[in-house]
Amino acid sequence: MLMPRSWPPPPALSPDLSQQPLAGLPGATLEVAAAVDGVAERAAGLLLQALEAGGPVGLATGRTMQPVYAALRRQVAQWSESRCQRLLSRWCSFNLDEYVGLGAADRGSFAAEMAAALAVPLGLAPGCLQLPDGLAADPDVEARRYGAAVATAGGIALQLLGLGSNGHVGFNEPPCPRHAPSRCLELSPATRHQNAAAFGADPAAVPERAITLGTAEILAAREVLLVVTGGAKAEILRRSLQESPEPGVPASWLQTHPCLRVLVDADAASALRLS
Repeated sequence: MLMPRSWPPPPALSPDLSQQPLAGLPGATLEVAAAVDGVAERAAGLLLQALEAGGPVGLATGRTMQPVYAALRRQVAQWSESRCQRLLSRWCSFNLDEYVGLGAADRGSFAAEMAAALAVPLGLAPGCLQLPDGLAADPDVEARRYGAAVATAGGIALQLLGLGSNGHVGFNEPPCPRHAPSRCLELSPATRHQNAAAFGADPAAVPERAITLGTAEILAAREVLLVVTGGAKAEILRRSLQESPEPGVPASWLQTHPCLRVLVDADAASALRLS
């Protein structure tokens, strides 16, 4: 786990964002935006702040993150050249996961998605944006190597997370213990169905296995930023944050994190109980 250090205050809330008290979870910060655009701009600002500070940042993929990375690109495009160069020179990120059997040349891989979203448009140098190697000869060995690489880098300063429809974070499928390590695992039918859009809408085309950072690495991050949008995630978000933590909802372990920021749109927040 990263050693405690001073951290700059987060960017000021924009007028379309409000901070709400979350019943049963007083240590967490809940920020609600009226719409997805507000969530994306706020998440991008928080990511850029962490990246400029120079600590390793944990990144995620999926439909929720697409507007976040688009907002990040827009914000960086408004910076001075010197500030952009400082960002690129300090950039250090680790993605949560990758499909087994897919590499950067495969359109459905997370490596390809991150290249299109960030690496190519920002001009990131090779090695700045790291992912598990989905083409590794032994995925179990690769999972251990990847977890060790995160630890060697000092752990994650800010971990960005989405939320799966079955409560998974990263590819930590239920049931998942609180301190599961980085590993290779089987993907559930629910997750393969959720991710089918990148594979011609065919769940059977989604790889059966993936390498993921575990809940151990996620919970060791200094800060966690959980980003959730859309009414379809409202109930699983409520279960994750306002029911007792348990292996059947891996995201519920986030309740135990000392520095959790939850950033949602109004639809995703609709089932939450506020203090």
